[in-house]
Amino acid sequence: MKLLIMLRDAFYEANPKFIEDAKQLGEVKVLYTDHGIGKEELKREVKDVDIIIVAVVKIDSDVIEAAPHLKYIIKYGAGYDNIDVEYAYEKGIQVTNAPGVNAQSAADLAFGLMLSAARNIPKKDQEIKSGHWELSMGNEIYQKKLGIIGFGSIAKAIAKRAIGFDMETIVCTNYPDQPAADTLNVTFVEKDELFKTADYIIIATSLNEKNRHLINNETLSLMKSTAYIINISRGPLVNELDLAKALEEKKIKGAALDVFEVEPPINDFPRRKEIVATPHIGGATFESIKRIGDLSISNMKKLLNNEELDYVVIPKQRA
Repeated sequence: MKLLIMLRDAFYEANPKFIEDAKQLGEVKVLYTDHGIGKEELKREVKDVDIIIVAVVKIDSDVIEAAPHLKYIIKYGAGYDNIDVEYAYEKGIQVTNAPGVNAQSAADLAFGLMLSAARNIPKKDQEIKSGHWELSMGNEIYQKKLGIIGFGSIAKAIAKRAIGFDMETIVCTNYPDQPAADTLNVTFVEKDELFKTADYIIIATSLNEKNRHLINNETLSLMKSTAYIINISRGPLVNELDLAKALEEKKIKGAALDVFEVEPPINDFPRRKEIVATPHIGGATFESIKRIGDLSISNMKKLLNNEELDYVVIPKQRA
């Protein structure tokens, strides 16, 4: 069996055992892709592989078509919007992901970003390192209203953390889980109410064509001038031009973003002083990467043994 592994560069060093374990299952080819890989090169690399293990590289129908031996695609994470699941399904290729496995890591980062933006932590760190000592004011998150868009495993982990800060948590979702909401002191609200009333808004929902550019001039205009937006989900959920304009015109206080419309960004948007930016590190913890690696190895063994795989992704229209 031939395996092609394309993870974030840091993942290899974080979990070398994954590569060692994978080599026990077949012939392994490893690509470092943080600086991108061209479509034609990718099509050449997949032509003889049976399994693709991928983090963020786009596996579209062209790539799948170029891999006649492909049997299985493993998403090394939760969100699978970079994989053409529908086309894979048509070709009889199984796709799995790791839902909830990085939820704790992403929830930790959400709070880190929220605190960093509210208290100007990155700016103060850079100032003091350059020898400049100056007091500046920030905002508390204690007892503020937190709005979460989405209510999957990451959003629930965020809501649980919010309890410790005595925050009032409201959620907008298409999939309300009332028992979980009751446990986490969460109130479900409509989208407009969330944007109008929340002091901090965290985007923790998957990307689809219906919610692309969910954060735009219209939704930003509803927000308080003192509010912050935090995105730990997918970059295209935010219209960056509209957000830049809202920040420039002080329609909102600030933003903290782990994801961008193009990664790595090719513009100056992340350099804006009102933005705290990180390079898509939501799931990048040693603990999370090990859990995903263990799940991936387990599923590959099941494939070899003709056993049912865990977390098989079925296109919504086929479910």
